[in-house]
Amino acid sequence: MDFIVEEILSFDISGEGEHAFVHVEKAGENTDVVARQLAAFCGVRIRDVSYAGLKDRHGLTTQWFSIQLPGKEDPDWTRFNTPTIRILTAARNARKLRKGALKGNRFSLCLRQLSVAPETLEARLTAIQTFGVPNYFGPQRFGHQGDNTERARQLFKDKERKIDAHRRGLFLSAARSQIFNDLLAQRVMGREWDQWVDGDVFMFEDSKSFFIPDPLDQAIQERLATKVIHPSGVLVGQAPSSATGKARFMEEAIEEQHLDLVEGLRQEGLETQRRPFRLCPEHLRYESIGIDAIKISFTLPAGSYATTVLREVIQMARVDI
Repeated sequence: MDFIVEEILSFDISGEGEHAFVHVEKAGENTDVVARQLAAFCGVRIRDVSYAGLKDRHGLTTQWFSIQLPGKEDPDWTRFNTPTIRILTAARNARKLRKGALKGNRFSLCLRQLSVAPETLEARLTAIQTFGVPNYFGPQRFGHQGDNTERARQLFKDKERKIDAHRRGLFLSAARSQIFNDLLAQRVMGREWDQWVDGDVFMFEDSKSFFIPDPLDQAIQERLATKVIHPSGVLVGQAPSSATGKARFMEEAIEEQHLDLVEGLRQEGLETQRRPFRLCPEHLRYESIGIDAIKISFTLPAGSYATTVLREVIQMARVDI
């Protein structure tokens, strides 16, 4: 299999409780479809089935689901297996699996039909390992046809339109992601995506919290250089951005280009958040698997995309994935 994703939970499963946790391996299957199949198999409502995040239907992926089964024994999970879905293990937990309860994901993928010398590609991968990559939202964020941002615009125009909460969430996420990606692209053009800009807000990679240094001292510079902290961009919401100075000026310039999205997001009452501009793959490994092919593996924190890393590779190497 040329594309493998393994989900990493942010907590240990307790081993007892009314929620059955199942570790599912799937190939060519949509996360939501698997959740509905689990609900039907267990005889529960779909709202009693939870998962931490969506996984691409393409390739081989493993992820956790929880099913609330109060006072019930586990069913025979082997009966749920199909040629494309397999339950690897099951355990009990006191609480259900909540959205976003992930530490990250492990990726393993193969690039084939390389048109550059292996040593050139290896140099690029070494640079990615050393410096990280711009933390763009991947194309998955914008829907199958890539038009979820436009659907958000239509939603904001037609306030009477009825739409289910799941689709509304997808459209709102796409709108915020578009603004962030454009802001990040501006920082990349200025070669400032991994550098301090006056008024910047800094984040740790594994936390949603942020801080504003005052003043910028040598210790902050060293933490930035060693990738302990990262400059961040705003995810537009109801509250004003925490950035000031040049950093806020740059945010406002991009927001001015998307006034309809900004106003719509604020009216939705979303919580203003931030996202690091820099993404640093961990445990990056690569090996040649033929004359013109290479296997790459790495771990990314929750909320980041393997396509973002591949984008930086493919910019300098024409490959098939």
